[in-house]
Amino acid sequence: MPRPSRLPTAVIALGLTSLFTDVGTELIFPLLPVFLASLGASTTFIGLIEGLADATASFLKLGSGVLADRARRKKPLVWLGYGLATLSRPLVALAATPLHVLLVRVTDRVGKGIRTSPRDALIAAAAPPGQVGRAFGFHSAMDHAGAMLGPLLATALLALGFGLREVFAFALVPGLLALLCLFFAPEPPAPPKLTTAPIDGELGKATPLPRSLVLYLAILFLFSLGNSSDAFLLLRARELGVEVSFIPLLWTALNATKLAAAYVGGSWSDRVPRVRLIVIGWAVYAATYLAFGLAERAWHAWAIFLVYGLYHGLTEPAEKALVKDLAAESSRGRAYGAYHFVIGIAAVPAGVLTGLLWQRFGAFSALATGSALAFASSLALLWWQRLAPPLRASASSVASGR
Repeated sequence: MPRPSRLPTAVIALGLTSLFTDVGTELIFPLLPVFLASLGASTTFIGLIEGLADATASFLKLGSGVLADRARRKKPLVWLGYGLATLSRPLVALAATPLHVLLVRVTDRVGKGIRTSPRDALIAAAAPPGQVGRAFGFHSAMDHAGAMLGPLLATALLALGFGLREVFAFALVPGLLALLCLFFAPEPPAPPKLTTAPIDGELGKATPLPRSLVLYLAILFLFSLGNSSDAFLLLRARELGVEVSFIPLLWTALNATKLAAAYVGGSWSDRVPRVRLIVIGWAVYAATYLAFGLAERAWHAWAIFLVYGLYHGLTEPAEKALVKDLAAESSRGRAYGAYHFVIGIAAVPAGVLTGLLWQRFGAFSALATGSALAFASSLALLWWQRLAPPLRASASSVASGR
């Protein structure tokens, strides 16, 4: 079997950019609740910060996707997004009130919202034919590597005697390294600009996303309603007897599994049908959520967390590669914007649903509901794959740009 060729420089550079960005983010994020509490913030305010930050990013991912399709070059939007996050994130060190932290956190997420959709469109354009899944798998692996290294670096700095504010200020260093890596990411040539006839006296509207992609995103929304925050799984691990001091280690082990599984899963998605891989991943999710609900001992949590990491590796690269398959080159920015928007906007009801079920009926009911939604989504995706031939033909035509 021939050895796969080296990934393009743009894909590698964008992956390293995400790695260092995630190091800076995760250097701060695990310490924020403690820092906010020291400033007098309530638990409700802490939840408000994350809710507003995630909602802001979700809406901006949709808008930046539209802008990316209209612009001849996507990289300036990527520069703006990463630059804004790099410069704003360390300002947490200067916060004197919880409101200051809210402003910094939202600004950081504004940067994420601006950069994500055009960045994914750049990766899709730079990836060689037959290696789209591998390219997204590499990028996901770099994300998870940063999520591992950030908390470890924060722990090391604290052990060396640095205070919280000094650790937050240090986040500028990996942010600048991220921008340095972005400098080496060339932008692929832009596709020929399409012209459209005026409609009702206005400029022609963009071609709507194909129906196959819209239906796929609807199924993804259903799955995302049961895909609540991993914080609930950490809470469940604590209930099962995992010591508080071991929770960061458990989180690191999860991200290590995600890292390995993402790269392998991305390569697999180029060799087997992507839908099949996504369905298997969602089945792993359903099984692990049900197992979390049934677990009784601390070691169960460790074992299930390691299996749970496989779900991310099987699905994340394949889902993004499938978006490229279904969207025309001229509308990939909007397609990735819609993809990220669907996942982000479902996070709020997913968290509320899981929290309410957990509070009223216990952990098993909440986790079993997430498992059931994942199973239902898997069946819906299999149904989607068997849609009428005209729809499949349309999706194929759009994906090839005909």
